[in-house]
Amino acid sequence: MSANQIHPPLVLVPACQRILGRHPFHVAGKKYIDAVRMAGCVPLVVPAAQADELPALLDIASGILLTGSPSNVHPSHFGEAVLDETLPLDPERDAWTLPLIRMALRRGMPLLGICRGFQEVNVALGGSLYQAVHEQPGLMDHRGDGSKPVEEEYGLSHPVKLIHGGELDRALHGLTEPVLQGGEFMVNSLHGQGVRRLAEGVRIEALAPDGVVEAFSWHPGADDTEAVHGGFNLCLQWHPEWQAASNPVSQKIFHAFGAACAVYQAAPRSATTGHGSDHVEPVPRPERR
Repeated sequence: MSANQIHPPLVLVPACQRILGRHPFHVAGKKYIDAVRMAGCVPLVVPAAQADELPALLDIASGILLTGSPSNVHPSHFGEAVLDETLPLDPERDAWTLPLIRMALRRGMPLLGICRGFQEVNVALGGSLYQAVHEQPGLMDHRGDGSKPVEEEYGLSHPVKLIHGGELDRALHGLTEPVLQGGEFMVNSLHGQGVRRLAEGVRIEALAPDGVVEAFSWHPGADDTEAVHGGFNLCLQWHPEWQAASNPVSQKIFHAFGAACAVYQAAPRSATTGHGSDHVEPVPRPERR
């Protein structure tokens, strides 16, 4: 066993910023931490980081899990004003996760984005979002109902259509009926925002019945010599971490993520760092409103 394999892979879990009582705190949901452990990795919750700290964080990690959150990505990052000022924002999280995403993907580091994390990746790479999917003609209301018990709110809501030959298709290999029927499986749905314009290099992995993107992965262009090619990354609009241990789709996803982290950990670091990929562009911090 090599020195890199003495311990399970370390996965960075960026924290959200919350005011609890009268003081700011860095927080991360327990269900995401449990899911990282289920993947066979060690979770490390990271508070708001400074730009010059990002390379050091990436150097010790073998993966990143971007969590969901009640907050939205600030729309200024895709050229829009805030549509609904009653909804929470987290500009402190945006300010460091957006450059972190770009750096991690260009290193080929395994990355799993969930709900807000799914949206963060698209925005970090130059895509845009619908701020209110339910207000778009022909699209469903994908929001959860907070008046219901949490078990019902996070219950399976609608099917998604798997795109053949992609990262998610490979991760779910071996699933059969009744879980996977005709290339479709059921997911929960608790998001108000959604992908509007896909970023360059993004490949759709799954779609909702109304055409809303439910999963994607990113792949550098063939002429991009500074990025590491072939790294595992998968971004999901639903919440696979919810009761993941009893969900066959979630089990497959987290197993694939954990396996990719183990491969990344075992690789010589010279093969996964450098390449001019660690340039950090400053991200403006808009007001919360």
